[in-house]
Amino acid sequence: MRKVIALAVAIMALTTGPVVAEDVSGADLTAPPPASEENRPAVLSGTLQKVNDTGVITIGYRDASFPFSYVRKDASHPLGYSIDLCQGIVDEVGRELNGKPVRVAYEHLTSETRMEAVISGKVDLECGSTTSNLERQKTAAFSPIIYVAGTKLMVKRDSGINSYQDMAGKILVVTAGTTNEAAMKLLNAKYKLGIDIVSSPDHEESYALLASGKADAFATDDVLLYGFIIAKKAEATMRVVGDFITYEPYGIMFRRGDPLMADAVRRAFETMAQNRAISDIYRRWFQQPTPTGESLNLPMSAQLGEIFRVMGAAD
Repeated sequence: MRKVIALAVAIMALTTGPVVAEDVSGADLTAPPPASEENRPAVLSGTLQKVNDTGVITIGYRDASFPFSYVRKDASHPLGYSIDLCQGIVDEVGRELNGKPVRVAYEHLTSETRMEAVISGKVDLECGSTTSNLERQKTAAFSPIIYVAGTKLMVKRDSGINSYQDMAGKILVVTAGTTNEAAMKLLNAKYKLGIDIVSSPDHEESYALLASGKADAFATDDVLLYGFIIAKKAEATMRVVGDFITYEPYGIMFRRGDPLMADAVRRAFETMAQNRAISDIYRRWFQQPTPTGESLNLPMSAQLGEIFRVMGAAD
């Protein structure tokens, strides 16, 4: 248990701001109070002002990041674990604006376009499978951690590949703009592995290159690989192999330098943790059949459970 708590604390230290002080009763001395008419800022700014003026908040989504953010055939909007958590943020924004109705607009993003879309204001929340790391935090803000994944390889069952060390002279596909792409290129160069690394524009195309035999392996976060195998009904032909190459703590991305929005995001997660909504959302997407019928059967890790507990979730 000490190792679990230490890892959870280390992940949070890398992806969040400074630890806040508590009084002897355990109350967070720096936590923003619940939104109300009395404490609503006299002057709105940033995203809250934009939403107040337009009545619209824009969510950026991915079309093939199951089960975090994906599109069902013929559906009018995306669905997934990250989408549900973003809806919790939207609900909090409405409370911050004294119950003003907020309409959600959706904008499709890719791994390469998501950062610029947030920075430029094209989207207000990026709700996908995005790693919150120190480099990205220089240009964007992130919610508390919502999932901890790690880079692994997907290969065909008859490939004979068991790890990246078996990839010399073979083709590895990665998705452009991902931390997995950077990690695999660095690993390949550092250890002179002789892997031919190609980048595709999105996860769907990366999977297609592997499935068609044009690539020998696909490297991305393990949970996305398992999701592809289940969604594509490829259990008989595909498998995930090797040890973790990187660790990837996911977060919801929003604009940096927007303190009112940062407070709203923080309140949203505290509320979802304390009323158990965040645990229910996790079960809905990882431990029960999804709305599209897939079953991942992935229990919450001890590390993620500890992260949620720190936000106020019951043991």
